[in-house]
Amino acid sequence: MTMFSIRNARPSNGHGHVMPIVIGGVLATAAVALVAYLLWPTWQASAFKGPERLPVSIGGTLFNVPTAAVRVKIQRHTGPQERVDLGFEYPSLAPPEAPHHVSADQLDLAPQPIDRIFVSISAHHDALSPEARLRTIYPRYLNSAGVAVQDGLTMRSFRAGTPYDLEDLFVAEQPALVTRCTRDAATPGMCLSERRVEGADLIFRFPRSWLSHWQDVAAAMERLAAQMHAAK
Repeated sequence: MTMFSIRNARPSNGHGHVMPIVIGGVLATAAVALVAYLLWPTWQASAFKGPERLPVSIGGTLFNVPTAAVRVKIQRHTGPQERVDLGFEYPSLAPPEAPHHVSADQLDLAPQPIDRIFVSISAHHDALSPEARLRTIYPRYLNSAGVAVQDGLTMRSFRAGTPYDLEDLFVAEQPALVTRCTRDAATPGMCLSERRVEGADLIFRFPRSWLSHWQDVAAAMERLAAQMHAAK
């Protein structure tokens, strides 16, 4: 009789043991979820674009150039360099945006006008300065007669058969401008203007058509030179 009573007192199923296990599992899952939520990073990964400007030494002269304006990828580093090639939007003089993809159909369209001014900075290694070239070299090859263009800008053409054949020399005093320009032909004429800054030469290139507002172009080149190399 006693054994019968003990057997009847035992639980008929395992619910008494399962419920604490279930509750413990739910609490553990909730705790893990809470910790994961608190530790989950809220930042988003983005590409590192590097510094906005690069200090470079060219011909022993320090320049501070915009990184986005450097046209050759291998030149995008600080320190000594032999040459750096740059491009700037005109007239804003801001570094250009990344080039857009051009489809094959767009290649057949008419070429777009150039809206940039290009600058090359290179060590001159004691070569003849632009000022000396203007005084001693160019006069040997220029035609004697000059032509007034507009607002103080004069033009003299180079003689045929000379090293500067098919080019013209434009000179102005206020603001100062000296530039050699190719003539319009199958491709639009381009102008080249040089200036020396300590151990480096700056070579500016821009379309000849911009000479219709040459004062603005001369001021733009002056601003770019000052931005990249502050006078001591």
